[in-house]
Amino acid sequence: MDHSGHGTSMDLPPFTLGRGLEWSADPFFLIGCLVALALYGWGVVRLVRRGDKWPVNRTLWFVGGVLLIFLMMCTKLNDYGMVMFSVHMVQHMVISMLAPILLLLGAPITLALRALPTAGRGRKGPRELLLMLLHSRYMRIITHPVFTIPMFIASLYGLYFTPLFDFLMESAPGHIAMMVHFLAVGLVFFWPIMGVDPGPHRPGYLMRMLELFAGMPFHAFFGIALMMASAPMVGSYENPPASLGIDALSDQNAAGGIAWAFSEVPSVLVLIALLFQWYRSEQRQAKRKDRAADRDGDKELEAYNAYLASLNARSR
Repeated sequence: MDHSGHGTSMDLPPFTLGRGLEWSADPFFLIGCLVALALYGWGVVRLVRRGDKWPVNRTLWFVGGVLLIFLMMCTKLNDYGMVMFSVHMVQHMVISMLAPILLLLGAPITLALRALPTAGRGRKGPRELLLMLLHSRYMRIITHPVFTIPMFIASLYGLYFTPLFDFLMESAPGHIAMMVHFLAVGLVFFWPIMGVDPGPHRPGYLMRMLELFAGMPFHAFFGIALMMASAPMVGSYENPPASLGIDALSDQNAAGGIAWAFSEVPSVLVLIALLFQWYRSEQRQAKRKDRAADRDGDKELEAYNAYLASLNARSR
């Protein structure tokens, strides 16, 4: 039986996209995706019933992020990912770099804070606990670039180039834990950079761009290292099943190319999102300044009119 518990890896025929997209659900991720969609949907419905609005594009972003995770973990891509390094790398890159970006653009924390009821004075409900977590020292630490950037890099080099990866691949719980880790690392890395939700660490837009580009070169170097290797570097993929008809080194080179390419695509997406957010922030700031200037102008006009009125009264 293969490590994911979905059948024997020896039975897998050569990989094609059609075979990869066949149904083969991992129960943990199937339940997780359904729960995430249900909770988000509950929040949106609650706001709408209350007469509040929630942007449709945020809902679409979030649903897209969940569907990407579903696609990676609840189809035969997950089965092939256990025996093909290239397919596993697609899973890793999508779950750690594409899905987190879409989930964060969906602003789930903002939705929760708006949808959850307040517990009342002196009491603590889910909303209050969420606020406590957002303002906690723990959250300030794990969203700080001193933590997020090294963790982002270590998730590549410290995992694939050590025995830890092979250890995790030996069991279904280990494989699930690894994928959850990829998702968590992606979320805490991208949240301070381009997340819509409030957070304890939210630097200026220029600093966010620097944080983004600080980690990406290491990602590209990791892909190049796999592409340039003259021998298989990960034990779990040294001997692929003969039924797949693939060469381990060629498959590893393909995995490296996928890792290298994914260092570019999400960077561009995040950069576009950042520039858009920066533009909207500047627009809001300009409007606030205009309103403040209008108020000041009105006050000056009122004072001038009062002064004229006082002069008129004195002349009488």
